[in-house]
Amino acid sequence: MPADFDVVIVGAGAAGLSLAYHLCAPDSPVPLSVALVDAPPGPLRAPPRTWCFWEPPGGDHDPILAASWSRLRVRTADGAPTVTRLSRLHYKMLRSDAFEALVARRLSRTAALRRIEAAVSAVRDVPSCGGEVLTRDARGEHVLVRGRLVFDSRPPRRLPPARTTLLQHFTGWFVRAERPVFDPTTADLMDFRTPQPAHGLSFGYVLPLDPHTALVEYTEFSPLPLDTEGYRRALRHYTHDVLGLGRFRVTAQEHGVIPMTDGRFPHREGRSVYRIGTAGGATRPSTGYTFAAVQRQSRTIAAQLRAGRPLRMPLPYGRRARMMDAVMLRALDSGRVDGADFFGRLFRGVPGERLLSFMDGSSRVHQDLLMGLRTPVGPMLRTVVELPFRTRRERRPASFPPPRPTTKRAPHDPAAR
Repeated sequence: MPADFDVVIVGAGAAGLSLAYHLCAPDSPVPLSVALVDAPPGPLRAPPRTWCFWEPPGGDHDPILAASWSRLRVRTADGAPTVTRLSRLHYKMLRSDAFEALVARRLSRTAALRRIEAAVSAVRDVPSCGGEVLTRDARGEHVLVRGRLVFDSRPPRRLPPARTTLLQHFTGWFVRAERPVFDPTTADLMDFRTPQPAHGLSFGYVLPLDPHTALVEYTEFSPLPLDTEGYRRALRHYTHDVLGLGRFRVTAQEHGVIPMTDGRFPHREGRSVYRIGTAGGATRPSTGYTFAAVQRQSRTIAAQLRAGRPLRMPLPYGRRARMMDAVMLRALDSGRVDGADFFGRLFRGVPGERLLSFMDGSSRVHQDLLMGLRTPVGPMLRTVVELPFRTRRERRPASFPPPRPTTKRAPHDPAAR
């Protein structure tokens, strides 16, 4: 039985929308029929969220950015600041509603694109037609969507077996202060003037939009998320006792849970079904950033298919980057390194743009080696020796809640930075 579409995309988060956007570019030499299957309005559809990434000025998304910064700051536990002035890159903040509107404008001009609102119950590989997506529409009727290729961007419901698994979890408030308390020229990536948990680390994160307005976030790297009251207490302490914002009001809130794991996410589920986004390994295990990797992956997939070439699924990060992430996660999880001290050393001792290149997976071998000398060498070498002998274990599903949209890593979907 022939497929209904050349490509079916499941999910309309950052990964699904990005792939649809690049597949539907107006100059495609090989026109493709594309179906984008999105959940109907309700609990299955993600609320508005924020993504952050870095790239040179003049990128495709610059006209719709909420803000961007060329100065980044990290504060140690005693408040000492390290300020990085970026010459080639900008740290950029993009709101999902602006991104969705941009994609919607392109898709509305593409006759071969069909958007389907339905709840997905199953995605399966079928040799006779490629892949099938089983859905139920708003009237409760079953709808079967077939594609020559299927790209599933839904968040994973369980994590793969791993030697180390932590969660990056956070809640952020968009605040409007009565006094002009923010410096809109500088983004605070990590502020370690927060009470540190017994296992892992915590930090504040501040993205100022103007002197009165900012996204202020409390983040932890630890085995389990907090409850709602725990995040509220942490943010009250950070905004009042650490930042001293005075009187302010909260205009919006975001929450996210991002997997930080050296588990191997499968990129393929059969001959014709592929995973993209966080479920396909696009989230950087050591940082949680996702959006930039999603863009690289989407552009590469779309370029191959639009040119009529066989698909070779691009890996979001290379082997060396994944190995270094595994070492960092294990050293942090084992308590061999102090997280706040570890990241403080990196930002003090490594040029900012070189460090961002590493965080993006594009640094070179000699740069990685030089950066490694800025870390606690003894504990890190001990971890390198230990890792090959550790068994990959599956985490109990109950301990990993299904990821919700994230502020900066996901693709906060949890992806999502």
